[in-house]
Amino acid sequence: MIHDATLPLSPALARWPGDPPVEVERFGDEDVVISRWTLGTHAGTHVDAPAHFGLGATVDELDPALLLGPCRVLDCTGLPLVTAEDLAQHDLAEVQRLLLKTDNSARWQQDAAVFHRDFVAMELNAAQHLLDAGIRLLGVDGLSVEPYSGDGAVHHRLLAAGIIIIEGVNLAGVPAGDYHLICAPLRLQDADGAPARVWLVAP
Repeated sequence: MIHDATLPLSPALARWPGDPPVEVERFGDEDVVISRWTLGTHAGTHVDAPAHFGLGATVDELDPALLLGPCRVLDCTGLPLVTAEDLAQHDLAEVQRLLLKTDNSARWQQDAAVFHRDFVAMELNAAQHLLDAGIRLLGVDGLSVEPYSGDGAVHHRLLAAGIIIIEGVNLAGVPAGDYHLICAPLRLQDADGAPARVWLVAP
């Protein structure tokens, strides 16, 4: 079974306050249709490259080997904030790619047009725990890995260590467990991030 964990991009999709909106303009006639899409690099389901915080590689320089391969979906539903203590309850030995399923995914299903400032995110100590555990790729179902009031510290801790961050994945209907991850960000040259298509293939 294949789960599509990608939010459908459209002008109606919620966005981070201050980010450019998704805009669509259609051209052509009854025989040929062409459209112009205008959107930010962090619209919908997207990948953060270290360059997002001035910390190195751009999205086109990311190692594709990290974007494909075994991953684990961890059930963090019911948590208002993911902490190191929460993560320590799970055995992450030999896990390199980790996706956190929180209550954000249910909200995407209910109304993907609404941005909730109280979305579930991670504390800095949780980011450090994942670094210590050897995680190389982290996916979250909020539009940011850290709280709305965050100062960028969680991003810095992860991106400075070379961890690829996927934000805005939709894990509603995806049970916790092990999958094969396929994450395909647009190859935007010198970009700080890019919208991505994300699939999870069940064994």
